Amino acid sequence: MKKLMIGNEAVARGLYEGGVRVVSSYPGTPSTEITEFLSEYNDIYTEWAPNEKVATEVAFGASLSGVRSATCMKHVGLNVAADPLFTLSYTGVTGGMVICVADDPAMHSSQNEQDSRHYAKAAKVPMLEPSDSAECLAFAKEAFKISETFDTPVLFRLCTRIAHSQSVVEPGERVAPDPIPYERKGEKFIMMPGNAKKRHPFVEERLQKLTAFAETSPLNRIEEGGKHVGVITSGTCYQYVREALGNEVSVLKLGLVWPLPVDLIRRFAASVERVVVIEELDGFIEEHCRNIGVTVDGKSIFPPIGEYSQSMIAAAFGIEPKPHVVLEDPIPARPPMMCAGCPHRGMFYTLKKNGVTVLGDIGCYTLGAQPPLAAIDSTLCMGASVSGLHGFNRGLAETGRAMKTACVIGDSTFVHSGMTGLADIAYNGSASLVIVLDNSITGMTGHQENPTTGYNIHGDPAGKIDLEALCRAMGFSRIRVVDPYDLAATDAAVKEELAANEPSVIISRRPCVLLKRVKTNPPLAVDTELCRSCKKCLSLGCPAISFRDGHAVINDTLCTGCGVCAGLCPFHAIGGKEAAQ
Repeated sequence: MKKLMIGNEAVARGLYEGGVRVVSSYPGTPSTEITEFLSEYNDIYTEWAPNEKVATEVAFGASLSGVRSATCMKHVGLNVAADPLFTLSYTGVTGGMVICVADDPAMHSSQNEQDSRHYAKAAKVPMLEPSDSAECLAFAKEAFKISETFDTPVLFRLCTRIAHSQSVVEPGERVAPDPIPYERKGEKFIMMPGNAKKRHPFVEERLQKLTAFAETSPLNRIEEGGKHVGVITSGTCYQYVREALGNEVSVLKLGLVWPLPVDLIRRFAASVERVVVIEELDGFIEEHCRNIGVTVDGKSIFPPIGEYSQSMIAAAFGIEPKPHVVLEDPIPARPPMMCAGCPHRGMFYTLKKNGVTVLGDIGCYTLGAQPPLAAIDSTLCMGASVSGLHGFNRGLAETGRAMKTACVIGDSTFVHSGMTGLADIAYNGSASLVIVLDNSITGMTGHQENPTTGYNIHGDPAGKIDLEALCRAMGFSRIRVVDPYDLAATDAAVKEELAANEPSVIISRRPCVLLKRVKTNPPLAVDTELCRSCKKCLSLGCPAISFRDGHAVINDTLCTGCGVCAGLCPFHAIGGKEAAQ
């Protein structure tokens, strides 16, 4: 029966129908839902891993045992998984192995918009890229066949638009091949230099075979149209081209985006008067075309930044864009901000109040950089706050300078890649203050469990990391836990640990207010008789607090009753609704 599916659900269905048995991933928008949908199939194993490197290695181990496996991540997660990926290219696989990576052009929820196709080229492994949900399902199944046929892991590239848009899919039946019997093959899987030298020629030969496969694979196809212009494209850009240009142009649609065909592209180019490559982000296909002697236009017309659209493509060809809905009034700006009742707000207020230079990390607490809190000085990548703080403080010490400094990192991010930085601080003894913002969940990607929550991907009880014991085992003697709703206690803890001349950790512990298992308090209200219009409560940046008719107002549909603003008000004007009345 046909049904609408977002691309991520269709990928999950394709992996399932293709016989996947083990899936290990780390959540990261826009890839997260693939694993969440896979977790709904009870006859396969799924898990959240601490990070993408671990997840890829788990998938490798499952493949080594003889079953089909998969791992899913966003583009910056592939950076973390790059170490095993490059050597996986040498070892190859036993059972089919698929690595799903979701790029994020326009950086809807990412710190950069890198193009993951470069990893396929650098690691010399094939990469597939679907253009709609139906292809997500079909290509995912095909990826397992390619993996086992060519003895290679397969990269499966999505982008935000394909991952989160819906189109019609016709699900099929699951076909799970029997496990491949395990055979010990040291020369294939033990990558010491002597064996690796013998595997490199295999990688080069495999690339040649995959290139030959690309010439005739149905994943790549020519769609005949007007001969004045021929467009080479892939992924979501194919949909834009078809909507904007219709049959006015001929199209070479590439579903296997690495390795790219040679003869197929040359033959297509010879059949049209002009060739234009339309691809988001880098000129990856364009560069290949030029290298094989095909003259094309590409980045001279289209930018290497952000998402494309049908309107952009139509305009580039001098065509009037198709009509679309335009709102008469502009949509008001809606900057991202921490939720009302967010447990991180109290800690950020305290850090700002004390004039602390704060190195931040990746997560919803990055929003602490937004005014009026403006409490974060840098954000680089997962875990960089901890190791970056160590380097910052060493730089200060070596030049005789002194500053109040700290770093903030979430519980999930800490487990992902903060622990090694913490070990560095303990081992090399810098007087650094690390603040772990423990909100009992992986927040920004949509409330996935992690090794500190005590629950697995299915919500079942699981092993739980004791953060205090872990920090103690790493060599920290100064470890304290605070409730960030208690501003006085939080302020005292921050001041004491900043004054300490040794490494220290503060665990700011309060569950995310949006968790279903968290009960919130009744909303607060402002007593207008006591309010002196000092606007100190507005310094928290809480979306539930505004200023109207000369005094603060609390929106009771947003307020979670956390009480941080009440603890901040010098005139005791904020309290329960009955007291305020």
